[in-house]
Formats: sequence, structure tokens, C-alpha cells
Amino acid sequence: MLTDPRTGRPRPHPPLPGGDGVGPAVAAARRALPRWSRLTTGERARRLLRFADVLEDAAEEFVRGERAGTGKPLGEAAAEVAQCVDLVRFYAGAARADLAPAGGHRLPGRESWVRWEPLGVVAAVVPWNYPLLMAVWRFAPALAAGNTVVVKPAETTPDSALLAARHADEVLGPGVLGTVPGGRDTGRRLVGHEGVDAVAFTGSRAGGLDVAARAGVRRVSLELGGNCPALVLPDAPAYTWERLAAACTYNAGQSCAAPARVLTPRSCYERTVAGLADAMTARRAGADFGPLNNPEQLKRFDALLDGSRAGVRHEAATAVTEDERDGYWRPATVLAELPDNDPAVREEVFGPVLTVQAVPDTDALVQAANGVPHALAASVWGESVPAVLRLAGALDAGEVWVNCHLEQTAELPHGGRRQSGQGTDLSVLALAEYQRPKTVTVALE
Repeated sequence: MLTDPRTGRPRPHPPLPGGDGVGPAVAAARRALPRWSRLTTGERARRLLRFADVLEDAAEEFVRGERAGTGKPLGEAAAEVAQCVDLVRFYAGAARADLAPAGGHRLPGRESWVRWEPLGVVAAVVPWNYPLLMAVWRFAPALAAGNTVVVKPAETTPDSALLAARHADEVLGPGVLGTVPGGRDTGRRLVGHEGVDAVAFTGSRAGGLDVAARAGVRRVSLELGGNCPALVLPDAPAYTWERLAAACTYNAGQSCAAPARVLTPRSCYERTVAGLADAMTARRAGADFGPLNNPEQLKRFDALLDGSRAGVRHEAATAVTEDERDGYWRPATVLAELPDNDPAVREEVFGPVLTVQAVPDTDALVQAANGVPHALAASVWGESVPAVLRLAGALDAGEVWVNCHLEQTAELPHGGRRQSGQGTDLSVLALAEYQRPKTVTVALE
């Protein structure tokens, strides 16, 4: 049963295939692979551009599907669908870029060059926080590189992935982009299927470890969450609090790269807590951001906050209608005066919460920021250019923002380190995640 996160009640949804659809979906992708992979890069690009046009024409339908499963505000859902269209267009163009080293005379009496070839059938297992956007992050570069893709959406949010696959059948051809809705067992069967050549997974660390074990020696790309630090210096701009609050509460804080842990020197700790408390409590669930996604996430979120030993807690009000009171709403919250081993610090809360901790001085900021297993993204807030650049370079993270947070574009890479995963999303670098090089050397005699 699928529920509406805004109300907690059962919701209408697209027809879901019965039985185990993994085998048929993988078989269809394998049948489509020779036809799709042998297209010239120009023809593949043209088809992806047509697919982007179809997605854009159906934007209202995609927005309804996204909101049905996530409860996102209209503006958020519409902006994310527009990003998806832009990403498909970006990778349509990137399909025609040449990543290989130039051919030439590398050995005596020989000419050599490198061919970049698709991996084959890619299984993309994507989460519920950005159902369409995370699917596009995975399937757009994979398709551009000549692979076929089977997407396994989250059990609570299959709507937009099913719709995308339906349009893909018409524009790209049957089997090029398929969808297999279902729960964890469906995902496990897909990852372990012998007809799958590579796996792209976005989700929790526990899920990523399970995927890696089941995938074996096949190529695996993992994005496993962030618990991202925000380093606030004494000269942080006045807009810091508002921007951090907006980034933290976007999508109800259910973003892997959202700011989660605010770290600041003791000299400006009180100012930081006061500024964040004012900014966060001004943002209301139901007015400025949506609900948490599902009962399981709600239970995990509450357990982490109940287990927190925060000395001070600032909590916003909610702005929900009577019809929404049984939904999965939680207020924007600031937790201050926490010990280093507090569960809200050590684990990714994945909700509209900022923890704030004081460190002795600016030299201790990096040690505290890098002191958790996650290493996905971070931000630095301050006006001294040498200071912020020094910290940005010292942070162990795949993406660092200065005086902003959670701002991304198709042209710039995004990827985790350490326990936040491996591989690259976005930019032309993502194409290499779904290709393999073949060196060809020809004797000239």
C-alpha cells in the first residue's frame, strides 16, 4: 500500500506490475543493447534530445507523480523536473564528446587508439528522496554511453520512473530504459541477476554494502549519504543563517548533500546558534517545505532525535491543515551543546535538523569536520578568501561550497569519498562510470 506523506493515508498510484518483473526487464534490456549501443553517437544524441522534449512536454504529469509520492511543494517538484530535462539534454551533447586519449604512434611500427565501449545492461537502484532526479542522474549518462538501463525505484515512489520508462519505450525503443518497481527483495534480485553488467546505487551505507557484496566483481557506483559539515567562521556573512536554513530544510532535509553539522569556533558560537535558531524556526513544515517520506523514515528520524543529548533545542512550528495532521511532518530544528558522540552528530539524520558544535579555534574545524565516516560534501562560510580556500582544500569531501550550499549543475561532478561511496555523478566525468576503454594496436608492416 502506497501512502500520501502529506496525510498518511493510502493514495492512488499507477498500476504496478504483478509477479517478479526483474527477469523480463533484464531480458528486454539485453535484447535492446545491440541496437542501442551500435547507434552512432550523433544518432544516440538526437534520440536523447527527443526524449528530453517528451519529458518537458509531460512536465505537469511528472510533477504530479513526484508530489504524489514525496509530498514535495509544487515549486520544488517543478524545479526538479526541469533539472531532469536539462540533464538529459546535457548528456545528449556529452555523448558526442571524445574522452579517449588521442590515437597515434606509441610503439615502433604500430598505430594505437582507444575505444570507449558501454558496459552493457546497467541496474540503477534509486531512492525515494528525489525519485525522478536520482534516476536521471544514473540513466542519462549510462544511456549516453551506449548502455541500456533497468531502474528500480524506491517502493514508496515508483510513479515518475514508470512514467519515464513508458515514454522511453516510445522514443528510445523497447527495453532501452526499463523500470522494475518493488521493495528491497526486488532490488536484490536485480543487482544479483546474471544479465546485469554494472550497478549504480544511491541510498544508505547499509544498502550500499549489500549491493557491493551482491554485485561481486562487476562495476559498481555508490552514493551513500553525507552528514555534511558546514564550517562557520567568525567573519561569516550575515546571510549565512538564512542560506543554511534554506539548504537544510529543502526537501525536508532529505538530501544526501544537505548541511547537517554546523561547526564553529567558540568565539562565535553564541552568535551562530542564535542566528541559526532564528532562521530555522522561521521555516515551517507545510508552508516552506514538505513532509518526511514514509513511516520507516519517520520512525528512524524520531529515534535519532529522541536519543540525542542536546543541551539546547530550538524547534519551529508547523503549518499543516487538519487534513494533513496525520502526515509525516516534522519541524525545522536546531540542536546545540551536543557531545561529539551524539547520535545526531555521528549519524545522518536525513531530516530538517541542524546540529551546532563549538570547537576551540579555526584550526580544529577541519579535524571535527573530517571526524565522521561520511565524506560527501561540505561548506565553508566566511569572508576571508585565504581562510575559506585553505579550509576548502583541507576538507575530505567530494564537493565543497563557499558561502552557499546544495547548489549543483550538470557540468560539475558530484561524488562521495570514504563511507559516502565511490564513483562520480554529473558532468562529463560520469560517462566514464558507464564505459570501459579498449586499446587497439595495429602493426603497420
